[in-house]
Amino acid sequence: MGIDFHSEKNRITYTTRKADNSWVEAIKNIVPIEKIFKSVDIGCGGGIYSKALSDMGIESVTGIDFSKAILEGARQNCEDYKNISFEHGNAFETHLNSDSYDLILERALIHHIDDLRPCFLEAFRLLKEDGFYIVQDRTPEDCFLEGDKSHIRGYFFELFPRLVEKETNRRHKKQFVVETLQEAGFKHIEEVKLWETRAVYDNKKQLLNDLSDRTGRSILHELDDKELKLLINHIDKSLSIDTNIIEKDRWTIWKAVK
Repeated sequence: MGIDFHSEKNRITYTTRKADNSWVEAIKNIVPIEKIFKSVDIGCGGGIYSKALSDMGIESVTGIDFSKAILEGARQNCEDYKNISFEHGNAFETHLNSDSYDLILERALIHHIDDLRPCFLEAFRLLKEDGFYIVQDRTPEDCFLEGDKSHIRGYFFELFPRLVEKETNRRHKKQFVVETLQEAGFKHIEEVKLWETRAVYDNKKQLLNDLSDRTGRSILHELDDKELKLLINHIDKSLSIDTNIIEKDRWTIWKAVK
């Protein structure tokens, strides 16, 4: 089935969260934010992380996405941020100027891309000399950790093993990412693991409603309505706590320098 990123009904599906401080601190630890003035958020979705970059003090943020519908939602989400602009484009062709940016962020993007080389080459083209490239995604090892009160995602694969194959096929192994970054010309490549807080729910009902809406979770669009209901019931029974649920996902962040 899969999610249709171009559908108007998914316009705001990636606008409903705020980047957690765990992410902000991780980025500050690997990038000298005080030296960053112009940035690009490629695959920006609803602008959640475009906002975070701005809130960190970056003067200019340009969000790029291939979905005009989702860009509509991003513009609405960021309407109070005068230093954030959005352009229609994709990871291979951003239509932005070469050698112009201090930082490029691509968060939760590369698992949608089969051939990483043109994606990384486009980022290399956009960056100034010594500019920073941040790629954040999940490796297969990040995805298939056991489900528990924090790692809700683990329950998806526990109940529906066929999702394991889907996820394995779309997730890049960490060494392949590093090698492809090197081939594109990047240097000083570092890898960081991050348990990023996705959301904090006052109670279990809030979490289950979020899952029911498939909010910002493309993998859940692989399930039909009946299967999704089974998953929600499974998580309801599996979680031993009813309040103050802190959902986290494990990510891999690669930092590279032009």
